Amino acid sequence: MVVGLYTVELFISGSQSLKDKRQVLHGIKDRLHGKFNLSVAEVDSQDLWQKAILGMACVSNERSHVNQVLEQALNLIKSMPAVEVSRVQLEFL
Repeated sequence: MVVGLYTVELFISGSQSLKDKRQVLHGIKDRLHGKFNLSVAEVDSQDLWQKAILGMACVSNERSHVNQVLEQALNLIKSMPAVEVSRVQLEFL
């Protein structure tokens, strides 16, 4: 069993409040879970308006499959105009 974990730091330039930030993140989390069946959660910076850190986890029996799914998920996030990816960290457990 292979577990892949992506930690993604996002900058949300259009956010003027925590409510704005939650709306953007809710949409991102729903799309990632629906399309890739990933577990996604905001893991840090919950009290900042324009910064978010998401954790995404994927489990599979092959490391290459985990890597492929997480890379596709990251590309989906990068394609969204509401957010900018600041930093990414990949871990395999």
